[in-house]
Amino acid sequence: MPRFSQTSLSTLSTCNPLLEKIAKEAITTVDFSILCGHRTKDWQDKAFREGKSTKKWSSSKHNSWPSKAFDIAPWPIDWEDEKRFFQLAIVILFIALEKNIPVRWGGAWDGVPNKKGQLNDLGHFELLENC
Repeated sequence: MPRFSQTSLSTLSTCNPLLEKIAKEAITTVDFSILCGHRTKDWQDKAFREGKSTKKWSSSKHNSWPSKAFDIAPWPIDWEDEKRFFQLAIVILFIALEKNIPVRWGGAWDGVPNKKGQLNDLGHFELLENC
């Protein structure tokens, strides 16, 4: 059975308990890493400058404490294998739905696959405002 590395667990500990709950159930089904939870101002500013985020500090859900967003990737990580990111998203979204935890996925910001020109952030998941 897959399990989180110590690094993933440490990163996950910076996230909202609802995200932790989803991730800890998902790891029993699919192997993945937690890459990012809470982001400091410097980290968020860098992500914005590099085009990895459309949000400046403090408007990202990564900037709250605990973080209302996490970035994850299927293990082993292959950034070119979008199919595995979609498979992981199905697991995460199913668990969130089953637990009645409203989340939004960076691969379908508006509930439908992203259009050309939109940020396609396949490893990003965030809690909706009412959480």
